[in-house]
Parts: sequence; structure tokens; C-alpha cells
Amino acid sequence: MGAPGTTAALALLNDQVKKGGVMASSYVGGLSGAFIPVSEDQGMIDAVSMGALTLEKLEAMTCVCSVGLDMIAIPGDTTPSTIAGIIADEAAIGMINQKTTAVRVIPVIGKDVGDTVEFGGLLGYAPVMPVNRYSCEKFISRGGRIPAPIHSFKN
Repeated sequence: MGAPGTTAALALLNDQVKKGGVMASSYVGGLSGAFIPVSEDQGMIDAVSMGALTLEKLEAMTCVCSVGLDMIAIPGDTTPSTIAGIIADEAAIGMINQKTTAVRVIPVIGKDVGDTVEFGGLLGYAPVMPVNRYSCEKFISRGGRIPAPIHSFKN
């Protein structure tokens, strides 16, 4: 998890889950495929803890998974503009791929990279992940929005 090829492996898994679901059902609906919540999967937690899985790799994986960045603990001192930039990147992935995306990052006050945070119950625990410290303040402060996808270009 996190090595080169991880995104391809996830894409193949999702492809088979979706095709298998279509073949096995008369009524297809909802979301089917892999979700990648860091705090809810021991393999993901281990990969983050050893440094194999980064926020950037998780973002790349969201291009082929079912939803988006999920249950990721980040340092409590992460700036609002950096969090907005993470959300904007994920929204852009959704726009280009014409799919639903989401971001559930948790800035943990008083915690830093390498610390662990307990969410409790089924939400599990997560190591606090490093966040790129280069500023996107000028981009985010411009305002605006990520546009909805245009489907008519396909006709």
C-alpha cells in the first residue's frame, strides 16, 4: 500500500467489483467499489505509520476509488488555506472524472506528524499524516468555485 502500482491495483479491484456487481444484479444502484478510509483499515494505518502511504498518494488513489479522501488525521496547526487547497484538489478530481468526491480530513489540535489519534468505535485510530507545507494562500484567496462537470462535450 503506497508503493508504485497501488493506484493501478485499486483501479483493477474497483473495475472487477463494479463489473461483478452489474452481472450479479438486476437492479444496480448506489456506490460500489473500494473506499479508502485511513483510520478504519489496519493495512492503511500500517502503511501510513511506516511512511509508505502519503496524502499525495491517497489523493492519486481517489481518482480510481469510490469517494475521496477519508478519515485522515492531519496536524492541528494546518492552515485553513491548506485545508481549502486539499478540498479544492479533490473537487477538481471529481469534476474531471465526473464522479462524487468528498474530503474528511481531521486537523487534530495539539497533535503533530507521527502522533496517533483515537476516534473510538468503528472510526478506529489514525497516525497524524504530514501535509505539504508550501502555501496555496494566494490561489485560495482568489475565491471562486470548482465548476460542475459538463456532460454535453461527450455528444
